[in-house]
Amino acid sequence: MHGILAQQLILPGETGAIQGPLQATLFGEKITIGSILSSALPFIFIFAGIGLFLMILAAGFNFLTSAGDAKKLDQGKQRLTYAVVGFIVIFSAFWLVQIFGAMFGIETITNSFQ
Repeated sequence: MHGILAQQLILPGETGAIQGPLQATLFGEKITIGSILSSALPFIFIFAGIGLFLMILAAGFNFLTSAGDAKKLDQGKQRLTYAVVGFIVIFSAFWLVQIFGAMFGIETITNSFQ
């Protein structure tokens, strides 16, 4: 049974066999899920900040165009509340990841924004 799960890949015309999982590299560094996520984190936070800005603008637009309509005013308050809560969730998630990275000594997490 162990021979079935541990297959070797023998390519035509090659003399050796590739064993184990394939290791992808880019610029001399191994590509892992962690490296992809650490590279994507700054962009995720930029998009979150742009989304927060747009939600605050939309809430302000609802406040300005409500013209005394209580329903539109409540809709603007709700949108502003959701935007601020979303910002707090993203900000706290970032700091929790940074704290856990520092606690457990994971350098790729703590160095992702330096």
